[in-house]
Amino acid sequence: MIEATLTVRNDSPIGTISPRLYGHFAEHLGRCCYDGLWVGASNQDIRHYDGFRADVVDALKKLPVPMLRWPGGCYADHYHWRDGIGPIEKRAVRLGMSCGLQVEDNNSLGTHEFIKLCSMLGAEPYLAGNVGSGSVQELCDWVEYCNSNVKTSLARERAANGSSQPFGVRLWGVGNENWGCGGNYDAETYAKEYRRYATMLRHVDPTAELVACGHEDEWNTKFLETNRRHLDLIDHLSIHRYWIQGGPEIEFTEAQYYTLLHEAHATENFVQRTAEFIHEHLGTQSHQIGVALDEWGVWHPEARTWGPDSENHRSPITYEQAGTLRDALAAAIALEGFHRQCHILTLANLAQIVNVLHAPVMTEGASMWVTPTYYALQLHIPHIGAIALPVEIIHSATLPGQESAVTATASTKASKIAVTLINRHFDQPASIQLATPTAEVVEHASLLTADQPQAVNSSANPDCVKPVEMTVYADGKNQWRVELPPHAIATIQFG
Repeated sequence: MIEATLTVRNDSPIGTISPRLYGHFAEHLGRCCYDGLWVGASNQDIRHYDGFRADVVDALKKLPVPMLRWPGGCYADHYHWRDGIGPIEKRAVRLGMSCGLQVEDNNSLGTHEFIKLCSMLGAEPYLAGNVGSGSVQELCDWVEYCNSNVKTSLARERAANGSSQPFGVRLWGVGNENWGCGGNYDAETYAKEYRRYATMLRHVDPTAELVACGHEDEWNTKFLETNRRHLDLIDHLSIHRYWIQGGPEIEFTEAQYYTLLHEAHATENFVQRTAEFIHEHLGTQSHQIGVALDEWGVWHPEARTWGPDSENHRSPITYEQAGTLRDALAAAIALEGFHRQCHILTLANLAQIVNVLHAPVMTEGASMWVTPTYYALQLHIPHIGAIALPVEIIHSATLPGQESAVTATASTKASKIAVTLINRHFDQPASIQLATPTAEVVEHASLLTADQPQAVNSSANPDCVKPVEMTVYADGKNQWRVELPPHAIATIQFG
């Protein structure tokens, strides 16, 4: 039994936990968009809302999905937005290309459909523009088509296609992974391209928030240095982080379990390091550039042909993988870091939203189920839009990666406090003494765990891992005793 003592502090709030930190990512990759989200308006076999799977939409509404990035990913730098507007039956059928996968794309899911999905979900749209095979004019036209209220030809075309009012898309990505699949640019060349794109895009819509393509430290330094006189053209710098060292999706060892959790924990350091590079180049400028972690999550070897253990990949590659309780724990660990860095991390997108990679929702034919990660995200709903509070770990056991076995994140909103606790230990339960300022009563407490961290939901057993109510014991004034099983997540809401 692990003994741990944690204290929530309200004397030094960190900042607001933006809903954008709980964003998602839908790429035209595998069965994410087509068959996952979109089944088509003429589908007679699966219930849908104007072409979007009803069961998936209903599940995502409860998640929630505050922001959604589309159409890529690597796909974005092959995507030409005009292919996806106008009558569906007249749209071009193109070669859909992303991550080495080539498929037939009939473009039935286009801009208007995506905006409608965002409206159904209550999600802010985030559109990724084509730098690799597109042009400045093409992306400027897309921004004008989506956002202009001036009666230009493009605005009239949007109205003729069913939307007389502008979409008002604020977030625009200027390319994606342009250091690799987006054109194999070097940092200086992309920096100059970005500057040209951003200048013209701001002429079309001065209120657009532009996301530049970042990467690792050397790229970020060269990109910022090249644009040192034009940093005001950058609102967010995008970075990606996939966890790939944790071995198989299900049949992992205890050592591999801890390796994945350590990778998730280290994501916070990557965010901090990127922010430091930005701060170094901004100097005393009042303009702020946020860190955009717009792709993150676990990528198991069964779903890739590269990286550690990739010889175990499935063939053909579908980019689909099982989502276990271990993956949910990793996601919750990352969210702890997001909250601690909410003053510098301005948006984040879990990759991806349905079927592909670290998906919270899965489908198979007419069946739909949610993964443990879905529930981990749901447990964090009380934190969204709240003020993040520091949690001091007074005492706890340590893990092989030297992280604390018991960790937590806390927030306050409307004079109430929410605390999410994680027992990261593979097989030891934890008895936790938790001190909370001003909290006098437990309003609700939920626990997510299973007999083993390999536990997974499926079409045959969709409820193998799901939250249950738990009891929290008073242990003095503003003091609480929480008993957590191993590999568990719990959220407690105090009044």
